This record gives sequence, structure tokens and C-alpha cells, in this order.
Amino acid sequence: MKYISTRGQSAPKSFSQALMAGLAEDGGLLLPESYPHIDAHTLHDWRSLSYPELALQIISLFATDIPKTDLKAIIDKTYTKEIFGTEEITPVRTLKDGIKIEALSNGPTLAFKDMAMQLLGNLFEYVLARENRMLNIIGATSGDTGSAAEYALRRKERVNVFMLSPYGKMSEFQRAQMYSLHEPNIFNIAVRGMFDDCQDIVKALQNDHAFKQHYHLSTVNSINWGRIMAQIVYYFKGYFAATNSNEQKVSFCVPSGNFGNVLAGHIARNMGLPIHRLLVATNENDVLNEFFTSGHYRPRDAAHTFVTSSPSMDISKASNFERFIYDVLDHQPEEVRHLWQQVSEGKGFDLNQLMHKIQYQFGFAAGKSVHADRVQTIAQVYAEDGEIIDPHTADGVKVARELRDIGEVIVCLETAKAAKFAETIREAIGDDINIPRPEKLCHLEDLPQKVTVLENDAQAVKEFVQAQLDH
Repeated sequence: MKYISTRGQSAPKSFSQALMAGLAEDGGLLLPESYPHIDAHTLHDWRSLSYPELALQIISLFATDIPKTDLKAIIDKTYTKEIFGTEEITPVRTLKDGIKIEALSNGPTLAFKDMAMQLLGNLFEYVLARENRMLNIIGATSGDTGSAAEYALRRKERVNVFMLSPYGKMSEFQRAQMYSLHEPNIFNIAVRGMFDDCQDIVKALQNDHAFKQHYHLSTVNSINWGRIMAQIVYYFKGYFAATNSNEQKVSFCVPSGNFGNVLAGHIARNMGLPIHRLLVATNENDVLNEFFTSGHYRPRDAAHTFVTSSPSMDISKASNFERFIYDVLDHQPEEVRHLWQQVSEGKGFDLNQLMHKIQYQFGFAAGKSVHADRVQTIAQVYAEDGEIIDPHTADGVKVARELRDIGEVIVCLETAKAAKFAETIREAIGDDINIPRPEKLCHLEDLPQKVTVLENDAQAVKEFVQAQLDH
């Protein structure tokens, strides 16, 4: 399996090269030359597999330069009851109104990002040891990616992590989870700006090829193909848990900011998983909702990005969207280059003429919610089901209920545990509510924190990275 760029001007790469590169040299995103196809017989055989067994079958289709015995050892080390709390890894439960929720936030940082990041950490460790080299991760987070990456990579030899986050824009729990880590290979940088500013800085450093090469830079953001690959697995597992046979179809509703989570579903559907629809749920930052309802993609700058009560989705430029548009345009890299040139100029683009293909051939629909919707949904689910869901999952449940057709089975992907967003939960349910959290995280906010605050400036971040690595 070789990996090519959405912009068509980078040499094909092996899986390990794609994993280490993050962004392609031409500024595009790496993806497989073609998606593997899963036939009905294979799908039947996979239904009875455990999560690690299923992960091995799927990931071995993409990571073809790693021996299967080594891959099995990496996967078995990653997806354990000790790390994810249950043998099932991603159990599916059903609300009283029939909406199903796939639990993806049982990992160490209580967010779905752990599902891919724990694997990525072990893959990095394996490849770096095999190649006897170092790697410096530069990443951006709107709340959950950062802590998931840091918990997956702390104490790993051969890896340093420089994680950018928007200063003062995450929940108290999210900040404490990241900034309380004092491992010598973890560097937290709070940027005076929004998440999209952080993401732009990461791309600027990745696109400075001399700097990237000299300091061995890579990324763990969802622009790294390894993240998308790992997330494909839980669509298959969620489908099997929600159905009795492969003749049934299921829709997935996915809270979305950077588009990586739902992109994995799009790829699973392309591989042959019987997915009926993919429902994209956004918050007030509804650039993706606008696109999937009108065909207009109009990314906003940081000044026009809202700070909301589902902060991990406070994103107005969806990094992974480029991979999806590459598929929509039938793999025409010159057209992708043209569209993203318009995006870089702040213009966006219009694919209204392809909406029938996007909505019917690719099965996409979308909806949005605002703060009042999230509060109402959290309160309603608690009253009817006795469950406390987080604000991002509430975005998903609200949109799933709104868009559900008669008889349609919808699995909503859980984004995080409610404990990460206590302020919104208390507003919805009451100040006296006991929000469960693991015992080891009970006094997280009281721990000393270590973070460097920098201006919204790529050069300032570059100089900070140099100072840490050159000493």
C-alpha cells in the first residue's frame, strides 16, 4: 500500500514514511492510493472478532510495511481492558428513544482521541526504534487531541511533543490534563489566539521544509494518516454491535470540527461497510453544516470563530476536509490544489453542482446546535435515561434526533466524558449533580501546571522549539 498526496506533487510513500511525515511535502494530505474493498464473506467473518483482532485485520490492510506479527504485538499492547476499561473497548448502548451511543471515551484522557492516539504512540515507538532515529511532534489542540497525544507519548524514548493550544479557550479540566504533565519530553505552548491559529502555525512549521527536516518534525493531528486509519476500526466494531446481520444498514452521527472522525466513517463506507448515512453534527462554528446543506465551503478566520460550550469543535477550517474533497472530485489533485489556493486566500469555494453526489452517493447530511440545544439535550438524556453525556456528544444526539428517518438506526459517536465539562453539565442538570470521574483524576485541577504562553506567531513558536532542542 502506497500513500500519495491530495495535491499530487509528492512521491508515493510507504505507511511508515506517511506516519512519520504527517503532512506531504507539497502541503497536501497523505492518503492511500486506493481503499481496500471488504467483501460480504470477509465482513461475515469479522463480525465475531474481538476489538484487537478486528483492528489487526483492518490495520494490516494499510500498514503493509510492518510485519503482521509485529503489528499484532503493537495492537495487543494498545487495546486492552486495563487501558480502555472494558473487554469490548467501544461498547454500544441504546437510549430510550432508540438512539445508540458508541462509547469511545474510556481511554486515559476520557476522549475519543485516545482510540487512535494510543496506537499512534506505540507505532511511533516501533518505527523510531527500527530506524534508530528521533522525532519531534508539533501539534495543535482545541481541547482533547493534546492531552491524548501527551498521554500516549509521555516517557516514550526518541519522541518530544510540542503541543499548541488556544490560551484560555479550553475547559479547566482540559487545561489541567495537559499542563499538569511535567515529563521532560512534553512541552505545552498556549498561543494567544484560537485553535485555527494554532493549526495554521503547525502547518507553517510543517511547510518550512528545511526546518522540518533539520528538527525531524511530524504531527499527531488528524492530518496524520495513522489517526484516520485507527479510527476506521471503531466504525466496523460499532456497526457489528448495533446489528444482528450484515444485511442491515446503520447511520452514524458524528460531532465534528476537524472532520477526521467522520472521514474515517466515509472511508469505512467506501471499503464496503453497510453505512446508510453519515450525519455531521456541528456547533455554532457551522462551516461544515453549511457545506453539507448548500455546497458552499467558507472557512472563517479566528476572529469569526465562536468560543462555545463544546470547545473541541470550535474550529472553522477543517483540516481533514481536503481528503474528502479529493474523493468528491474523483482524485484530481490539480483541482484540489486550485480549491485550496482559494481557501488560503480566504475565499472558500462552491461545489453546489456536486451536492447530489455528496448527499446520495456518499450519504452525507448535517445539522447544528447551539448552547441552549446542548443544555436541553443533556438535561433530557439525564431525565429519561439517567445518563450524563458531554456537550459534544449532546451536539450529536440533538442532530441525530432531528435528522432521523422512520426506522433508521443511528449510532452517535461519544466524544468525551462529561467530567471534562463540569460547568455546562451543572448548568443543564443542577449544581448538586455528582459528575463521575476516575479516582486518579479527582484532584487534577489542583496539580501544579507547566505551560509557556506565546504570541500568535509562527516565528515565536519556531524559536521556542529551537531553544528546547538546541540546548
